[in-house]
Amino acid sequence: MDELIEILEDIQPEVDYRTCEELIDGKHLISITILPLVSKIEDAFDISIPTVEITPSNFNSIRTINDLAAPTGNLV
Repeated sequence: MDELIEILEDIQPEVDYRTCEELIDGKHLISITILPLVSKIEDAFDISIPTVEITPSNFNSIRTINDLAAPTGNLV
């Protein structure tokens, strides 16, 4: 999960990603940051996130983002 947090901090460094549960709802991540974030996650973990999975609820916390990056339940 540390690598995922590093990716997030590169995009928006002023957030405590380990505890924040409202990254989208709290406007810490906004629509223009999501596409670069998805791209970086896909590159870093050699995965493809389907477009239908790019929803606010899937990017609201490190836990939900991790679930996208590691659908088997393993922390990335």
